[in-house]
Amino acid sequence: MKEKWMVINKKEDFIKLTNEYEINPLIARLLANRGIVNKKEASLFLKGTVNDLNDASLMKDMKKAVSIIKGSIEEKKKIVIYGDYDCDGVCSTTILYRTLKKLGANFDYYIPNREDEGYGMNSDRIRKLKSEGAEVILTCDNGISAMEQVEVAKELGLTVIITDHHDIPYIEKEGNRINVVPNSDCVINPKQGNCEYPFKELCGAGVALKFSMELVNAMGRSFSEFYDLFQYAAIATICDVVELLGENRIIVKEGLKLINNTSSIGLKALIKATGLEGKEIGEYHFGFVLGPCINATGRLETADLSVELLITEDEKYAEELAKKLYDLNVERQELTFDSVESVISKVEEEIANGEKVILVYDEGIHESIAGIVAGRVRERFNLPAIVMTKGKDMPKGSARSIEGYNMFEELNKCKEYIEKFGGHPMAAGLSVKEENISLLRKALNSKCTLSDEDIIPVIKIDSPLEIKYLDESLVEEIESLRPFGKGNGSPLFAVKNIKVSRVFFIGKEKNFMKFRFVIPGTFGYVEGLNFDKYEDFKNMFTDKYGEEKFLKLVDSGYADFNMDIIYYPTINEFNGKRNIQLNVKNFRL
Repeated sequence: MKEKWMVINKKEDFIKLTNEYEINPLIARLLANRGIVNKKEASLFLKGTVNDLNDASLMKDMKKAVSIIKGSIEEKKKIVIYGDYDCDGVCSTTILYRTLKKLGANFDYYIPNREDEGYGMNSDRIRKLKSEGAEVILTCDNGISAMEQVEVAKELGLTVIITDHHDIPYIEKEGNRINVVPNSDCVINPKQGNCEYPFKELCGAGVALKFSMELVNAMGRSFSEFYDLFQYAAIATICDVVELLGENRIIVKEGLKLINNTSSIGLKALIKATGLEGKEIGEYHFGFVLGPCINATGRLETADLSVELLITEDEKYAEELAKKLYDLNVERQELTFDSVESVISKVEEEIANGEKVILVYDEGIHESIAGIVAGRVRERFNLPAIVMTKGKDMPKGSARSIEGYNMFEELNKCKEYIEKFGGHPMAAGLSVKEENISLLRKALNSKCTLSDEDIIPVIKIDSPLEIKYLDESLVEEIESLRPFGKGNGSPLFAVKNIKVSRVFFIGKEKNFMKFRFVIPGTFGYVEGLNFDKYEDFKNMFTDKYGEEKFLKLVDSGYADFNMDIIYYPTINEFNGKRNIQLNVKNFRL
């Protein structure tokens, strides 16, 4: 796919930061590129701890909600935690469960079934919970859009406290947008316009963590007894793909410290089941190993399995559940691969018709992986993608977007064709009657303002950096910016016209590449690895030098050509030796 390379230019910001805060100018530039422009922000980013977290009581309705739950605990009223089936919902539920259990509450939890009830609160389920003795509903990672369901709960005499982080719904009246929230007893969501809490980007588990911290204090207990809750919030923060800046960065850093020496029986079992035992667990493992296993239960069975794993104190049961989660994730991966392949041909047909918003309806896709498939389609074509599949009552789907296209806003413009939707600028879920799917597709595309230029992928380079300047000390300074994720991606550097002396094709299928780059003016070299662009390299090389030279390169490994590369530097340790190695992200001949 054609792509644009662009060096981020925030020269004034990074010069100011370098002068204010005596750090390596390259690190100052990386911080400036992430929107950090003064000494206070830089210090928080590099040295922030839990002591720098904002006061949870600043959240709108926090004090009132804590007072209600405190009273309910003391009066032994039955509290029901109403969670969600994704990783954020599972971790949020776990945080509240572990908090209420230690505080001696009379409580239970409920996670909706994805296929039977869908996302969020369900009116029939609320009635059933009431009949089972529920007196207080405490939501996590959901509820901000549950207008009708909260009305049902209030009519039944239930107390309802919502903790959520999703965008606030609104109605348009005389050209103005008016935010609306459910008529619950309390709504805790930092995104509310009248909420004074300064950090707005917490995930659901982050909000649940802050609520737990405040509740524990109100109950006269020390939060040090509950400190392990940070590891669950950290997993959710990575997996819900929220900005890894500010408080989220602190939560993840603390969670990573805990997970590598965890006392959680469930997490230890899952670490063992996924082959991570004895390894240093980082943010990658949260997002691509542990998190997907937690997510898989809500996709293919019931998310209760994941909650049970994270709350159990029984080692044998934990091992059984961890194996189940691992096996379900393998099954999910296989389903995803097959579904992506089947949907690509339909997508190419839409693109051929000039459509810039992809909407595919495929009854054969398991509804639980529609979001993953939409994400893969978005990555493949760099276009906003919606994948719909057959739901219980009507087609349901998931949407994934690109920078410059606010999916939540665009769906709102076409809400006359949608029965239900919710989400963020970059991701959303929706339910649409089958007869309205084609109308929705036409409406989204007719209102779409994306230009051809907008849909060319942009690779943002943090800084040019010749490989001769790399040393272990600099690489370690760059590594100090971890954890990496949304808003704080792995820093990317670029070098032009670098000479390649060897190319090794490695791996089982010989489709991974190890390049040997010559350090200019020396006899030394640095090696770089790439794991996902073999076909791109083959096509580029063949177009430029011909197929015969490519076959000769594959056969001998000897090379004599130049490339431009975008890379991230790492330190590779092997047999006691440490060498700088490049993770090659992109290249062009």
